[in-house]
Amino acid sequence: MLKIKRGDTVQAIKGKDRGKKGKVINILGAQKRAIVEGINMVKKHKRRTQQDQQGGVVSVEMSIALSNLMMVCKHCSKAVRVGIKELKDGTKTRFCKSCKEAI
Repeated sequence: MLKIKRGDTVQAIKGKDRGKKGKVINILGAQKRAIVEGINMVKKHKRRTQQDQQGGVVSVEMSIALSNLMMVCKHCSKAVRVGIKELKDGTKTRFCKSCKEAI
């Protein structure tokens, strides 16, 4: 079970964007990578086409390894480690390891 899911707010802990926060757009589970809004931006050269009338150089997000990301807790509002616990009804839930609140 992956601890980071689509829609979560995460913070980069390594790389050129260390300390930046963003929302997870997509998870690439097989490669253990994620695409995060505003993190790991690269320049891409786009050709002018019928659909895209204006070509040129655009900035797009590239994937970043999940090991370089940490979840941001809504209650603590800081980057935290995430644990998984099983509730009494048998469902699993994620929780913040510092404040013990459910995420």
